[in-house]
Amino acid sequence: MRVVSIVGARPQFIKVAPVSWRAAGVCEHLIVHTGQHYDPALSSSFFAELEIPEPIKNLYSGSGNHGEQTARILAGVEEVLLELNPDWVLVYGDTNSTIAATLAAAKLGIKIAHVEAGLRSFNRFMPEEINRIGSDHLSDLLFAPTQEAMKNLRNEGLSSRSILVGDVMVETLFHMKEKISKHGVEQKKEIFATIHRAENTNSHERLSFIIKRLAQSPVPIQLRAHPRLQKKAEEFGINLQQGSINVLEPANYFETIKGIMESVGVITDSGGLQKEAYLLEKPCLTIREETEWLETLEGNWNFLDANLENVDREWWEGNRSPITEDVYGDGLASKRIFEALTQD
Repeated sequence: MRVVSIVGARPQFIKVAPVSWRAAGVCEHLIVHTGQHYDPALSSSFFAELEIPEPIKNLYSGSGNHGEQTARILAGVEEVLLELNPDWVLVYGDTNSTIAATLAAAKLGIKIAHVEAGLRSFNRFMPEEINRIGSDHLSDLLFAPTQEAMKNLRNEGLSSRSILVGDVMVETLFHMKEKISKHGVEQKKEIFATIHRAENTNSHERLSFIIKRLAQSPVPIQLRAHPRLQKKAEEFGINLQQGSINVLEPANYFETIKGIMESVGVITDSGGLQKEAYLLEKPCLTIREETEWLETLEGNWNFLDANLENVDREWWEGNRSPITEDVYGDGLASKRIFEALTQD
């Protein structure tokens, strides 16, 4: 059996790692990189540090408007799939790479499995929401990470092709956590932060407001500046290095998990970081009005704070309930994925 994983962005490299580890001895597993993320810290470094094979192909799609980028990836993936003729295509998450690869495989009649299916923010203004819904409805198998995701898929009439496998990111996260713990973790009174979503960066007024609020933090903020953030800040003439903000280059996965572990908390608009903060038992301020990871809101771990009203308070303090350790599964999601692929 030949399985091709299509990835293109940081969260997808993290998700494909346990799938790649598990594939050894089970099937031929090939990785195709769309090139959606091309900064080394958000791309090539992940393959080395997660000990997974280099992609057999990089499409170098680069950035651009959604339609432009999606079209480039769609055309490139179609060409690769015609050459490879896989039994299954695995797509991950909710990026333009996800929907483009799904469309390419569907039009070629190749079976598709969506890893991390069923997530919903119920906000159609988010490009990621459109990508999730389209990919779920076109896929042949839907691998859901949580019960909440399964419920969403049932509500959309997709239960017959949905399987609760757990979250593959749990496997990668705890692999890295163990690696970091061996080197020792130094607790620091600082906040680990990232900003990258279009709704927070595409408007001068919005981005300026966020940076001014972050600058008012009572403790230092280590802002790992995503390429989109850097580009937009430069375009708008916004100085990121102000007040409490210390601007650093984008973090690789090791640096990200270590930074979270050493921090008092996380400020982000990333979906994955909300979940990583929760599983590492660090509180999180999410610069959004909604989240697809509802489980993180339980026990006062994650706070939706689109206007950063809490940033100048000690929001990371206070009582929190213990995390629900198995809410994202037992670390065997990749095993269940291959069981389903080989039985279908």
